[in-house]
Amino acid sequence: MQAVELYASQSILGEGPIWHAAKKTCYWVDIEQGILYGYNWLTQQTSTWQFDYKLTMVIECTGDHLLLALDTSLARFTPETGRLVWLVDIEPGITANRCNDGASDSKGRLWAGTMHRQHQHEAGSLYCIDEHLTVTKKVAKVSISNGLAWSLNNKRLYYIDSPTQKVQCYLFEEETADIIFEKTAIHIPVELGGPDGMTIDAEGMLWVAHWGGFGVYRWNPLTGELLTKVEVPAPHVTSCAFAGEHLDYLLITTARENMTEEALTAYPQSGNTFIVQPGVPGVEAYKCVL
Repeated sequence: MQAVELYASQSILGEGPIWHAAKKTCYWVDIEQGILYGYNWLTQQTSTWQFDYKLTMVIECTGDHLLLALDTSLARFTPETGRLVWLVDIEPGITANRCNDGASDSKGRLWAGTMHRQHQHEAGSLYCIDEHLTVTKKVAKVSISNGLAWSLNNKRLYYIDSPTQKVQCYLFEEETADIIFEKTAIHIPVELGGPDGMTIDAEGMLWVAHWGGFGVYRWNPLTGELLTKVEVPAPHVTSCAFAGEHLDYLLITTARENMTEEALTAYPQSGNTFIVQPGVPGVEAYKCVL
């Protein structure tokens, strides 16, 4: 199965793809250049917005705005007007860190991870932010906080701290947002690259982007078994999300970061955004209430 190019974004660090059903738009970010991309599904036109921060995630909200993570702060952003409203700093005073990946749970709370800008070991954390903007630390000593996904029955949270080479499974309590570590659901061999962003499909299987692995891999979180791979013509595959009106496409982001000139010549599509029909649909992502 081979992904094809959707848009030649040439991102240094493309990340955080989402599908916004109401706007019929795919959004993603270039963290390093602070660029938000919006690809309109109907017109096939791409819009961009520039920010003077590390823009690490874009999240669909219940209102007319998007939620952005800029450095370690969260802000509401309205693409149509360009209005930016600052909400809360997740890690005030910790300038060496920035946010990384994030996702909303079934109650609309935001789960957002942080990491050290120079990749210092265990310098980050995973937080949960509720509708009152209360920030609660959920997992400490995280190195590179990445993919988040909830099981179809909403009883488990799957979470990736990339250098561990694992997808960890936590028991999840929907009402309280409490989590308890249960087990390692998937262990990814280093020869397949490192686990990065992640999403879940309608059969409960996890699609994990592999940095250095030239693809998105479908894993069974119940057995830890590798099921299939979507080939991507770029080594550093960063994240994925189901998109389209039937959620039957997989949107894939990649990066050019830290690649040599030789490697960029060999893989010139690095940093671009790709798409594929994987043969199984996704599930609708939860909307954030912030």
